[in-house]
Amino acid sequence: MFTYSTRDSLKSTLQKVRNQDKIIGFVPTMGALHEGHLSLVHRASEECDVVVVSIFVNPTQFNNQEDFLKYPNTLENDLKLLSQFPKVKVFVPSGDEVYPDEDSYEPIDLGQLDLVLEGKFRPGHFQGVVHVVRNLLQIVMPQRAYFGLKDFQQLAVIRRFSLMQDIETQIIPCETLRDVSGLALSSRNLRLSEKEKEDALIIHQTLLKIREWKLLHAPSMVKQMATDFFNQGVLKLEYLEIIDGNEFVNLHEEWTSNALCCIAAYCGEVRLIDNISC
Repeated sequence: MFTYSTRDSLKSTLQKVRNQDKIIGFVPTMGALHEGHLSLVHRASEECDVVVVSIFVNPTQFNNQEDFLKYPNTLENDLKLLSQFPKVKVFVPSGDEVYPDEDSYEPIDLGQLDLVLEGKFRPGHFQGVVHVVRNLLQIVMPQRAYFGLKDFQQLAVIRRFSLMQDIETQIIPCETLRDVSGLALSSRNLRLSEKEKEDALIIHQTLLKIREWKLLHAPSMVKQMATDFFNQGVLKLEYLEIIDGNEFVNLHEEWTSNALCCIAAYCGEVRLIDNISC
């Protein structure tokens, strides 16, 4: 496995790959890797000749500086986990490599996506996401890039950006991985105690209830029932919304074929998100 810390060294290697007409896949991460990340790497390895995995904790997408400082750093273990994939090249850049002085990025209009759910509660977050993804794509220039559906709104933002900027990279969504209890895998789970992991199960339990109640009730009623159910637990709910997954507008009286429930909540000091199609 090869590890690169500068954009020039990585780009030089990848140009040789492109000269051989090979397919380059890309999995951007912020490290603290878990089986969810590895499932993206596994799929990319099956579909591509070379896979670049970036490990970069991006400061521009944290609207809470304390959250940024507490984000887990497990680089040694990350590299060990990635060593099982022979096609992988790891990019571990500094901030200066990702954001050079000549950076020409200009914020784009994200429309409704920047006003609801994560956009509403984390102002500036998605501009930071778009900025770092844009810069990394310019460095890697992959044919395919892989993103998890747990961050459904982030995926929608990246797709919008890709269309607006005529990005040639194919954006590929991958299913959310969960542990046997149903808790969505997340790097933030490393900050949870065993008791908090048990408490956090109320998120997935609520999402499953929503799927069940959908068969009998309108979205507005299901939202109220789900909120009441969730609040029986100890997590602090930030939002629970039932939306159309294409338009990102709240559903009230009628269900659509793209209905999605999104939840964000605090388990102690750790903010968790999850979603489910319903």
